[in-house]
Amino acid sequence: MRKFFLFLFCMPLMAQAQVNQDSVTIKKMADEIMTNGKAYDLLRELTKKIGGRLAGSPQQQNAAIWGKRNMEAFNPDKVFMQPCKTPSWQRGGKDFAAIVGINGVATIQKLEVLALGNSMGSNGLLEAEVLAVANFNELEKRKDEVKGKIVYFNSEFDPTLIQTFGAYGASGIYRRSGASRAAKYGAVGIMIHSLSSAPDNAPHTGTMVYDETLPKIPAVALGPDDAKALYAQAKKGTVRVQMQTYGFFLPDADENNVVAELKGTEHPEEIITIGGHLDSWDVNEGAHDDGAGIVQTMEILRTMKALNYQPKHTIRFVLFANEENGGKGGAKYAELAKLNKEKHILALESDEGGFTPRSIAVSCSPSQLARFQTWTPLLKPYGTEVTAGGGGADIGPLTGYDKTVIMSSMIPDSQRYFDVHHAKTDVFENVNKRELLLGAVNIAAFIYLVDQRGVN
Repeated sequence: MRKFFLFLFCMPLMAQAQVNQDSVTIKKMADEIMTNGKAYDLLRELTKKIGGRLAGSPQQQNAAIWGKRNMEAFNPDKVFMQPCKTPSWQRGGKDFAAIVGINGVATIQKLEVLALGNSMGSNGLLEAEVLAVANFNELEKRKDEVKGKIVYFNSEFDPTLIQTFGAYGASGIYRRSGASRAAKYGAVGIMIHSLSSAPDNAPHTGTMVYDETLPKIPAVALGPDDAKALYAQAKKGTVRVQMQTYGFFLPDADENNVVAELKGTEHPEEIITIGGHLDSWDVNEGAHDDGAGIVQTMEILRTMKALNYQPKHTIRFVLFANEENGGKGGAKYAELAKLNKEKHILALESDEGGFTPRSIAVSCSPSQLARFQTWTPLLKPYGTEVTAGGGGADIGPLTGYDKTVIMSSMIPDSQRYFDVHHAKTDVFENVNKRELLLGAVNIAAFIYLVDQRGVN
């Protein structure tokens, strides 16, 4: 009985000792990253020496080789490739659009445009009157007016949504499925407002998907300024436009996920995954999307090795292929995990840019979330807390075979992300070094706590 009471007395002291030890280790990780971090230098290499990394391109294949070589230099237990087939869409030329008539009067007003990813070419110069609609509801009401027109969807962000990913999700349906929704009623092409609230005129590309039962009409995004002007003019009178795109597909390409691994010392059969995606669109350097997530992943590996950290669980550092227009890398990772009967306990994705970190979001049971949130005091000194709602396109397929895998994600401040997302402005110069490194600090701290304390 005396031993039992002594145990009860010691429990709070033991718990406090663990917290103190965790705090010390996290501080060591933070100091190593903020003082000696290589993420910013790696991002410069990736963006300036390799550049845009469209799925199926030589640049994307070079990026995988670059990632493997650099992770091998950090001396993990192993580094390996996971081959996968990915789509190989080609832009094919310089996309063009212009207003050529207003209320029956000929004019020439060039528009800043980019074809949406996976959009097929226009098969020459296409000219038609614009039918401008606010949303799909208006398209349905005016479906008898659509035939032979180029439909413009005013997919502008809702400025009242402070969490900009909510605005992106609401507007993104027009980029993804607007072409087929308009083609159903005989449209010959579509235009959308770029999925951005930036006060500029840089158009933003991004993936779209065709309904295979309907005609595949060309689809472009307009620069924000031109989009607003076109919509206003089309609401006042008739507007006639020309557009030309050149998109086509090559046969699927051979690409790879790149995976580094630190083997667990106590639970090697249980896997924690961290990752981002190597590919980007062709019009930019993919610095925030998702060069930032890639180099943060690599930085955490470097730091753990520099501090001689021996994880209890196996930790995987994954550079995924083909997130932007197919998700084949994430699907292959999950397929192989199922085939090899792997047990994944948590996966974290960094794919929301390299801006100031705000939280680590986690999708799990209420009791697990409450437990994770007790870690917030350890993360708060570095700017984050634990919140609900994590996940990502690359790690999501893991839940297809094991619903118990906990999904998590780094959530940076999002107010500037969609200024550069999928646009020519997503370049190295628009990434802040301290913000990028702080993101790595917070991911490293959270992964360390998961490794030390488990998920239950």
